[in-house]
Amino acid sequence: MSLLNLSGNFKKKRKRVGRGNSSGHGNYSGRGMNGQNQRTGGGVRRGFEGGQTPLLRRMPKLSGFKSTSQTEYQIVNVDTLEKRFSDGDTVDIISLSEKNITRRKSMPVKLLGKGELNKKLTVKVDKISKSAEEKIKKAGGTVEIFVKK
Repeated sequence: MSLLNLSGNFKKKRKRVGRGNSSGHGNYSGRGMNGQNQRTGGGVRRGFEGGQTPLLRRMPKLSGFKSTSQTEYQIVNVDTLEKRFSDGDTVDIISLSEKNITRRKSMPVKLLGKGELNKKLTVKVDKISKSAEEKIKKAGGTVEIFVKK
């Protein structure tokens, strides 16, 4: 006989409990002695941890509310434009990502007014602060804001 010739069902049959006296150790019908598992329909519910505070109740509750309609912007400051762009350039999402100022082309850009600007730039962004818009116009540049539909 070799391993190649072995065949058959090797599954172990489950013990069918509650079918008469178990092997001479009292009349417990294969279910053990005391406890709720001794009876039919006995047993604990899903998630029961023996009386200690369950995991779901030990977890902290999630606080606050997060709006699904809120737009997250990539922030760019005016002083970054002063350092990275030359006079007469056009600043948009593509030029910002090419110069590694923003990470994603799919996210909208907001321009803030930190720093000074002395170059004439054409700026095309999704949102802009009042101070940034004033600084660009004061330097002789123009601002275009994209309106999302």
